[in-house]
Amino acid sequence: MSDFIKDDPMSHSIRWTLIAALTALSFPAAHGADVANRPTLTLDGAKGIAAFAIQYAREHNAPGAAIAVVDSGGIVIYVERLDGTFQNAANISIGKARTAVLFGKPTRAFEEIVNKGRYSMLALPDIASFTPLMGGVPIEAEGQVAGAIGVSGASNAAQDDEIASAAAAEFAKNHARPTADVTVVPRATVEAGFSKDATLVSDRHFRVSSSHRDGPGQAEVHLTDTDIFYVLKGSAELVVGGSVRDPRQLTPVEIRGSAIEGGESRTIEHGDVITIPNGVPHWFKHVETPFKYYVVKSADIG
Repeated sequence: MSDFIKDDPMSHSIRWTLIAALTALSFPAAHGADVANRPTLTLDGAKGIAAFAIQYAREHNAPGAAIAVVDSGGIVIYVERLDGTFQNAANISIGKARTAVLFGKPTRAFEEIVNKGRYSMLALPDIASFTPLMGGVPIEAEGQVAGAIGVSGASNAAQDDEIASAAAAEFAKNHARPTADVTVVPRATVEAGFSKDATLVSDRHFRVSSSHRDGPGQAEVHLTDTDIFYVLKGSAELVVGGSVRDPRQLTPVEIRGSAIEGGESRTIEHGDVITIPNGVPHWFKHVETPFKYYVVKSADIG
């Protein structure tokens, strides 16, 4: 029986299929660290940069300008030249952009070095793309060089550099990673908040409060907020679900009542985390004091 299976062509086919699948799965794990991902400009990104540069040049009365945008490898993506700009400006702008991206720094740095007497750098074009003239600026995305812009043909070298720098800065501003606002509430403020049910942190997406209860409260239904409780001290009987007795509309997004009928009773105590989705009635029916807890409301609260 075993010999039959060993020689069965179908068995060989299944075996080799499994080996091929396992081998394919092993390659990403073995070689994933051998390849680095880096951002690079797209055609749309290049056109947007060039459009801003052209607009900036016109608004600042540049007599002309040729704009070249290259990707992270120095390959030309887009070139545009204002009417009246001398013809070779396009080639010069390409050289500036390539120099900026391949060296990872503005070309003004190289012009300054050459002007200070390091003429040996002028031999670089024999072995690498190198245009040491102001007007080439790297384009950065996510902290890495994703391409570069080169400008030539404005009123002077300084204006070439000004236009390129402005376009690069605009791109960086529009593609900057959003930074989270970090809030630290001092311990004294938190502790004081438990005595008066204070809001500790609030924005349009959430609210964090320090709260306490001295006894049973009213039944509540939050129509937009999701409540998240963390019990810091004490215990309570919490009733959830059911229907609110004697309901009244306290605000457009909150209903309150005297009690809950037909809900489910649960005991909560120190260390417990409770989540109550919006629309679910809840009621602190009984509280063992002192009862302190944090409340997080996650919703658009205005």
